[in-house]
Amino acid sequence: MAHDNSLIFHETINHHLGLYSVNGFMFDFMPADVMPRPIQRTLPIRALAQSQEFARALRFRGQQPLILDQLGDTLVMRRRFWGRIDVAMVNRARIDKPLRLLEVLQEQGLRRTPVILSPDKPLPDLAKHGAVPLMSPAQVAQLDLTAPKEERRAALHQKWRNRLKHAESQNLRVTRQNMPLDPAHWLLQADAKQQGKRGYRNWPLDLTMAYVHENPSKAKLFQAFDGKEVIAAVLVLCHGTSATYHISHTTDQGRALSAHNLLMWKIMNWLAAKNYQQLDLGLINTEDAAGLARFKLGTGAQMQNLGGTWIYWPPMGRLLRPLAALDRTLMTPRKTGQA
Repeated sequence: MAHDNSLIFHETINHHLGLYSVNGFMFDFMPADVMPRPIQRTLPIRALAQSQEFARALRFRGQQPLILDQLGDTLVMRRRFWGRIDVAMVNRARIDKPLRLLEVLQEQGLRRTPVILSPDKPLPDLAKHGAVPLMSPAQVAQLDLTAPKEERRAALHQKWRNRLKHAESQNLRVTRQNMPLDPAHWLLQADAKQQGKRGYRNWPLDLTMAYVHENPSKAKLFQAFDGKEVIAAVLVLCHGTSATYHISHTTDQGRALSAHNLLMWKIMNWLAAKNYQQLDLGLINTEDAAGLARFKLGTGAQMQNLGGTWIYWPPMGRLLRPLAALDRTLMTPRKTGQA
């Protein structure tokens, strides 16, 4: 299961999403390699939390994210804590001009509102403007999908490629469909149990359902079958020119047959055929989830440093600036080797 530090933002909407209806699902029958290829456009790669698709999911439940068109449609979420404290949250945004971002937020009526910033890239200069670090930078695995299929296969790590060959020899069947709008779907239920067992937090279920409801053709479910038995599944959320590895589960039989490797390879090829440029595999944690880190990096994905998490409170900006300067080293990306 891929989960990242954007959860500090996603968890805040846990009680604000609901489920209204259950629809059927639709299979994609046409193989990706024979489908018409869309016109290639040069568009920026945006993280899921900064996508139009994510904004639609938020609006589905009555939330109104603030979209800063002056700054490339940067998405700002707003939340009230304890019924009285309003907080603005900017998650996984490309912040090229931090001072301008803070100015625009004030122009939008957030002059006295605490702002939580989680840049998509390291941005230690936030300290110059009085932002105080809360969490040091994490790392995510991002897989480039623009290379030819042969090059992407050659980029697989040797052990990962061996497991893929093993899976390819098992006569497994892989299907692809739009994710059913069903909170009782076996993958969602298996993920919920897995979260409780392993102690991590993913999106709340109703946020995932809101995404599926508002973007039905962009929530893709891939499943691997051994005969009639489903042994592995991955839910991928597509957005803009990229996609995000959202939820996965593999049974004991699936692990024995290396089904997850086969699913990932099929996903990579389908996304590339549809001209998606990048697959975000989520956080890399080599200490607490070394096996998952090895799996992600085995795909040929590269580690990217995020910008950590900061808080900026305009009325206290000048007073907090010295503290922010002292904590500047906290936001220097840590160097970790591959698992």
